[in-house]
Amino acid sequence: MSGFSIEWLNLREVSDHRARDKDLLKTAVDWLNNLKAKDKVIVDLGSGTGSTIRGLQRYTTLTPSIQWRLVDNDPGLLAEAIHRHSEEYSIESFLVDLSETQKLPLKSVSLITASALLDLVSENFIRDLCQLIKEKNESQPVGFYSTLNYDGCIKWTPFHPLDASILMNFNADQRRNKGFGPALGPDATDFLTRQFHCAKFQCLSAKSPWLLGPADYLLTESLINGISGVAIKTDGLTNSDILDWKTFRMKNIRTGTCFLGHTDILVLPNSLARYR
Repeated sequence: MSGFSIEWLNLREVSDHRARDKDLLKTAVDWLNNLKAKDKVIVDLGSGTGSTIRGLQRYTTLTPSIQWRLVDNDPGLLAEAIHRHSEEYSIESFLVDLSETQKLPLKSVSLITASALLDLVSENFIRDLCQLIKEKNESQPVGFYSTLNYDGCIKWTPFHPLDASILMNFNADQRRNKGFGPALGPDATDFLTRQFHCAKFQCLSAKSPWLLGPADYLLTESLINGISGVAIKTDGLTNSDILDWKTFRMKNIRTGTCFLGHTDILVLPNSLARYR
């Protein structure tokens, strides 16, 4: 899996928390709060610096009884998460290659969470993870809450004639191998939903886009640099075209907007699901 810096994760966190669908978040937390289990174990996949902890902590009433297991392949990110949260939570860190699903610490888990992860992974990873969740639900209720999964939609203002071509190249790049095999990119949440298309589970989903304006110019600047960097590595556009698009976007960074689409998804066992 490709690494992410603490600086990048810090930069995006405010927009991530603003984008999370609040109704779906509250549904996940309500289900967890009402789960009849002495200890509530949350396993956070690709945990980074602990953004999922911070996203949930405003809504859960169970802070003392929640046991967090943070799973990542970056020891620096895990150390940062422990530093930020070890005094307020029972928390363990696991340095694991996420592609090795059988090594995930899922014993007695109540809720599996992930943020901005599913679009990076392959069909096989999602299929294996879903099978593990189904198997766990044979003996205990286990939910899955995955947020901020890129859906393939980016819209800018003001308009530039190369927006569609740049987006097409970026979305093609989202399907390259990021350590799990060919990534599903924008198709990830639909593929996951199909894995739970049965009477035993309820899949809830909601849009959670970044809505970036002038105040978010640092994040928008990073996006422009990243997207234009991807475009240079792909076919179909000249370097001159890409530079023209990048220059235009940077010129309008303090006055324009960017809509970047995400989808949040919550999977709950039907017998214990609480609906909005």
